[in-house]
Amino acid sequence: MANIKSAKKRILVNEKKAARNQMIKSAVKTEIKKVRTAIEAGNKEEAAKALLAATSAIDKAESKGVFKKNTASRKVSRLAQAVNKMA
Repeated sequence: MANIKSAKKRILVNEKKAARNQMIKSAVKTEIKKVRTAIEAGNKEEAAKALLAATSAIDKAESKGVFKKNTASRKVSRLAQAVNKMA
């Protein structure tokens, strides 16, 4: 355990940030899962709605610094590609 006051504060702040990032990542994963289940069910309308929500969640996560720009773009692109492949 740290003895210096600033080091103690850094530990607390880092724990808080890690918890926040984990919550955001979990929310994004849930949205992505909704898109995937809609695709597997073959429901194009539901998949399109879920894609919109997932894209929004991924973009918010990117703006908060949870995902890097390219990672967010890759996730959105792959989801959109999967939805567009549905006939």
